[in-house]
Amino acid sequence: MKITGAEIIVNELINQGVEIIFGYPGGYVIDIYDALYNNSKNIQHILTAHEQGAAFAADAYARVSGKVGVVFATGGPGATNLITGIANAYLDSVPVVFITGNVAVPMLGQDSFQDIDIIGVTLPIVKHSYVVRDVKDLQQTLTDAFNIAQSGRKGPVHIDIPKDVQKAACEYISENINKNVLANNDKNNKHEKLLSKINEAVQLISNCKQPYIYCGGGVTASGTGLEVVNLSKILNAPIGMSMMGIGAVPSSYELNLGMSGMHGRYASNMAKSEADLIIALGIRFSDRATGAASKYSNNTKIIHIDIDNAEIGKNIYTDVSINGDLKEILPVLLSKINDIKIETNKDWLNKVQEYKTKDNQVQNENFSPGNIISTINTFFDEDTIVTTDVGQHQMWTAQYYGFEKPCTFISSGGLGAMGYGMGAAIGACFAADKKRTLLITGDGSFGMNLTELATAVTNNLPITIILLNNNSLGMVRQWQTLFFNKHYSNTTLNRKTNFPTLAKAFGADGISVSSIVELKKALANSPSDKPYLIECVINIDEQVLPMIPPGAGVAGMIWK
Repeated sequence: MKITGAEIIVNELINQGVEIIFGYPGGYVIDIYDALYNNSKNIQHILTAHEQGAAFAADAYARVSGKVGVVFATGGPGATNLITGIANAYLDSVPVVFITGNVAVPMLGQDSFQDIDIIGVTLPIVKHSYVVRDVKDLQQTLTDAFNIAQSGRKGPVHIDIPKDVQKAACEYISENINKNVLANNDKNNKHEKLLSKINEAVQLISNCKQPYIYCGGGVTASGTGLEVVNLSKILNAPIGMSMMGIGAVPSSYELNLGMSGMHGRYASNMAKSEADLIIALGIRFSDRATGAASKYSNNTKIIHIDIDNAEIGKNIYTDVSINGDLKEILPVLLSKINDIKIETNKDWLNKVQEYKTKDNQVQNENFSPGNIISTINTFFDEDTIVTTDVGQHQMWTAQYYGFEKPCTFISSGGLGAMGYGMGAAIGACFAADKKRTLLITGDGSFGMNLTELATAVTNNLPITIILLNNNSLGMVRQWQTLFFNKHYSNTTLNRKTNFPTLAKAFGADGISVSSIVELKKALANSPSDKPYLIECVINIDEQVLPMIPPGAGVAGMIWK
């Protein structure tokens, strides 16, 4: 039996196990939405306030659920509104399939109403992109898109489907199809090369005295946090995290030193700088993580294991590089290390402990960001999903919130997209079956996509919003303070927005607090069936410290 292209899309999404779609309808996807209407019992659609909100929601949904996120948007402005969300998923390696409508095939490139070369626009920020010109190719394209999005290094895939293809009819094959199977003829050869590289790594490890394990988002994506802890215990090696690696290893683990990099913890940065061997797992070595590349690996050997071969040696020279899946490599590495005797360097562990002691300094002011985040932490269990926007509050959360489980810290890493948090909180809340979700944001970031409060209220989502309000674009102001002679050009907001009242206008609850006592009382009274905004008014001159200035090494760290 033949069905329309629009029906094929919805049927194949259901066949792929999709349970929820985020999106916004329009003229060039109206046929898809009609097919969706007829299948509303089998698949849920969440109408957001803006396509960017839909993209961020699908992104966070994918991170939390482990499934592929899906977004619908119409052509023209609907498609272009997705760009920031697509780029965010690309840089953070998140599997999302973005489906857009477009003008009919004969009208492509003719400057007709809302005609835009969205494939050309998105090409640099996706793993793969398709424009489907024949309905006969539609089902296979969808199948391939899902395979690509979640295989290897995960990432976004974009499918552009012209309106006439949605209307055209074609036979639909109900069972799973997959013509895109990779050949494995050289599997044995690759295995031998992999073992050779692992043996090289073991040799370096056996000779080191001060090892340091550096975890990135690849540890979270591969689910290898337990293997990393086992590696740490065998080597007596401290663990540092990139921002994307936070949560992969419990923060309570005694050798977890927390985030390293520009705004990393003192202990983590110092230990990494003193290490004679860095074992880098699923990490990109971005500039925010390394500081000055020329100063990064002096007198240090580096083992780099990553699923994406393009990342190895791209930013930092490595002594041993292993390209592959951590889930396959780490068990082999562990078994080989167990066969050699590793002597504990007590001097190294003592030095690391000294760094940790200095790191755990007490906050001076009662209502400081560190105390606020630490207080919030005590009101939520270890399964709570925490999303953030981008800025100072993001770094304070990374520094002071104790994440115990993977995929509970959801933030925009590579792109650093302000406005990410509200949409992400919505997607995360759905992925967590509407369990209370926490959003930590700032007044600058929250202002970008606060309209998604309407989406959260409409869907009765129990999202607690902690808004750190310093009346400024805090991170930029911090840079202006430290590096631009306090020239506060356009970073003091001076807005008159009453955020608690604004939340109530959307149908949520809201309150403003200015002390830890008031904060505790507000948290204790959080409603269970709708969003709740708690505004924390903080000093405009609060800074995220420690900080390694751009282009500097650990020696240039600003501590106080």
